[in-house]
Amino acid sequence: MPSRTVLALAPLLLLAIGVVAYALVDLARSPEPRWLPRWGWALICLFSIPLGAVAYLVVGRQQR
Repeated sequence: MPSRTVLALAPLLLLAIGVVAYALVDLARSPEPRWLPRWGWALICLFSIPLGAVAYLVVGRQQR
């Protein structure tokens, strides 16, 4: 892969990692999430980056 392509994709990779990290921290600090247990949401967030984190933030997060 050319170095220009890697440099162009680096911000997207950092954004994806940031969204997953935010979702995992929010999951750890929040009360019981909706639809799935906490460990289920954590696995979804980790194994389907970044869609799992977005799904948790949209669907699984309790309203505050």
